[in-house]
Amino acid sequence: DVICVPGGGGTNDLLNDEEVLDFLRRQAEGAKYVTSVCTGALALGAAGLLKGYRAATHWSAMEMLGQFGATPTRTRVCIDRNRVTGGGVTAGIDFALTLVSILVDRTTAEAIQLQIEYNPAPPFNSGSPDTAPAEVLALLRERGAANQARRLEAVKRAAERV
Repeated sequence: DVICVPGGGGTNDLLNDEEVLDFLRRQAEGAKYVTSVCTGALALGAAGLLKGYRAATHWSAMEMLGQFGATPTRTRVCIDRNRVTGGGVTAGIDFALTLVSILVDRTTAEAIQLQIEYNPAPPFNSGSPDTAPAEVLALLRERGAANQARRLEAVKRAAERV
């Protein structure tokens, strides 16, 4: 019923792995929902599964979705027809609860939320590049520059095939 591609450090390698991309395409054909969390959306894009869809991903990869024909959407969870995509790591919980509400019902999703005591109250307002202090954003961009360059190259190669 559901195929879900997680994101994270290994995503870059998946973007040009034809065996994985073919698997995603085949599984998507029969899936009721095609989903991803975090940078897993880039793998869906590389497989051609986000063309013409709105999608969310981690903020650091948001601009890359357009190269796959997707419309980047800055939201924690994005639902567009049978595509459900989530933003970064903590948005994965929002994504999961939303998907449960779609697949089962809202009461079940709310019961899960209560069971895991998901009641976010972040100690800082740095959870988004829009709200983080400029020096914190600059620090993360500097630390991630090499990985970001590798990801951009992988996205460029993958987008040429889509």
